[in-house]
Amino acid sequence: MKGPSFFVAVAWPPPRKTVFYLLLPALFFLTIFYLYPLARILSSALDARLLLQGETWDIVGRALGFTVYQAALSTLLTLAVGLPLAFLFARYEFRGKTLWRALMSIPFMLPTVVVAAGFNAFLGERGWVNLTLMRLLDLPKAPIPFTGTLAAILVAHVFYNTILIVRVLAHTLEHLDPRLEQAARVLGADGWRTFWHVTFPLLRPSLLAATSLVFLFDFTSFGVILLLGGPKFATLEVEIYVQGVHLLNLPLAALLSVVQLLCTAALAWLYSRLLNRVIAPFSPRPAEANIRPVRRWREKLFLGGMLALVVVLFLLPMLSVPLRSVVRMEAARGERGEVRYGLTADYYRELFVNRRSSLFYVPPFEAARNSLLYALATVGLSLALGFPAAIALAHRNSWIRGPDVLFLLPLGTSAVTMGLGFLLAFRRAVTSPLLVPLAHTLLALPLVIRTLQPAIVSIPPRLREAAQVLGASPWKAWWAVEWPILRRATLAAATFAFTVSLGEFGATLLLARPEYPTLPVAIYRFLSQPGGLNYGQAMAMTTLLMAFTMGGILLIERLRPPGASQF
Repeated sequence: MKGPSFFVAVAWPPPRKTVFYLLLPALFFLTIFYLYPLARILSSALDARLLLQGETWDIVGRALGFTVYQAALSTLLTLAVGLPLAFLFARYEFRGKTLWRALMSIPFMLPTVVVAAGFNAFLGERGWVNLTLMRLLDLPKAPIPFTGTLAAILVAHVFYNTILIVRVLAHTLEHLDPRLEQAARVLGADGWRTFWHVTFPLLRPSLLAATSLVFLFDFTSFGVILLLGGPKFATLEVEIYVQGVHLLNLPLAALLSVVQLLCTAALAWLYSRLLNRVIAPFSPRPAEANIRPVRRWREKLFLGGMLALVVVLFLLPMLSVPLRSVVRMEAARGERGEVRYGLTADYYRELFVNRRSSLFYVPPFEAARNSLLYALATVGLSLALGFPAAIALAHRNSWIRGPDVLFLLPLGTSAVTMGLGFLLAFRRAVTSPLLVPLAHTLLALPLVIRTLQPAIVSIPPRLREAAQVLGASPWKAWWAVEWPILRRATLAAATFAFTVSLGEFGATLLLARPEYPTLPVAIYRFLSQPGGLNYGQAMAMTTLLMAFTMGGILLIERLRPPGASQF
């Protein structure tokens, strides 16, 4: 028989020594570009002079207090919207149910700049709602203040995270034993008492787990708060960015990062504890046992109201961006509040033009090219590191759990914190554009590994053994036997890495050089500048980014291998 190769060993699972060598590149990468930057953040935060200053703790206290405040409000609003929607999808059958659920799932996977631009185009000063009201009511300025307010942050968080509540709670509600509620009603309990004394206690573990996860996402939010709220809403994430980039106070930014990491670790631990309690209570039943058609007028009214909410909250903000990118709106001279509309492709043509002939101006088309190059580099690095690591992790063994958990850590770390760690750890290379794809790879690598690993595990060992018995070389056996099975998973993993890199905003904002911006950074710059042309170009770039992202999401769903839902 042939000797072992990089892809195929003589026996499966491969020996421990081979597993270690397969893990070594990814472990080395994480040590240099994740653990070392975190260590630099910790050492910078332990500055004695900084820790003794009262002003330091005032800043930390204000940032932490507002972070908890906005996360708590966002979570409560998300529960208020998500609970009735979860009940709707768990208990009723109606036309287009799968499509409606898919529409609600898309926002969670969109980049933050797309979400911010969507609400800006829908409810912002130049958004459809305000412009329509100005025209109908003959008003000189926008009547609804949205961007730059706390309400904008809260609404965007609800837009992002409602699907988490719906997915978790609907799954539990679908599989509850209906005989428990029926018994309560037979004993004389009305609908409210049945829910409070029977359904809610069974739902409580899932509700707590989903709530803690939503709070964690709201607690670590950055792009939504910076783009829709502005620097005046100083959460921990925004304060890290302000102190590290604008004020160049890296020690204070590092201290804020340590506080943020400790809070995130505590929330993640709480979520994991609650998740272990999410079990199917008593005798779980098939989902069909709890689902019934909509018949009574109250049920129809409830269905109509919930679907209208989905349209307004989830669909219209997404549709506002592409529509706004092809519509020019101008105020007519001498006519108070009058707005003229017209279709135009100027905003897309302007993406290729440096109209000001400035040496420091980067046309949006070049930002799109930069994003594409960064994404391709991220795909290459993620696959080169993730493929051997996934092969090693497919070897089920107790000692492999340590590296397995280590690879997941970047997903639980703020992108802004990682960007700050890069600034502290690689100061001499801070002007290098290579730092951006390296940071993107840290975020994409866990997803790549989790996509490839189930596909590798699914390969029957007898296929490898048969190829070796028939005399195939390691390379030929891999190409003829394993690659046809792994091809779809590899393409899905590459699409994951590409999509993550294309939409990443937090770390990129800290690391990208001014002459090499990405699409999200360019969108942020254009949204921050006055003028209809800048706004239109931001909408055009957002439309392109949205199209690429949604195309990637659809491709991932189409190519998702069996078992990939595990991560």
